[in-house]
Amino acid sequence: MTTSIRAHLALGRRGEALAARYLRGKGLRVVARNWRCPDGELDLVLRGPGLLVVCEVKTRTSTNYGTPAEAVTDDKAARIRRLARHWQLCTGTHHLPVRFDIVSILWRPGQVPVVRHDPAVF
Repeated sequence: MTTSIRAHLALGRRGEALAARYLRGKGLRVVARNWRCPDGELDLVLRGPGLLVVCEVKTRTSTNYGTPAEAVTDDKAARIRRLARHWQLCTGTHHLPVRFDIVSILWRPGQVPVVRHDPAVF
């Protein structure tokens, strides 16, 4: 694995950890991180009062290629919705309503990360 790939993966892990802390501060409880199945991965699944929150986390060091949230395309959102239904069936939580959020983190080198939470975006 190249150094740039390792750095990219490490940035993603740090971003997901920061997003989880941020969302816990909003009163949500993390019930799954990096849940994987053959069809893909869910970054964060959280519980709130009477609902599940499925959160896609995007962390970038710049906006040269757009904002972090812009990386969540319609196809990506559709895949996350399918994965969330699969997760609910696997965990017996299919009776709960689901909200789909994006947490965008702009973490420029040497600067404090900027966190943006967009609830119910898709």
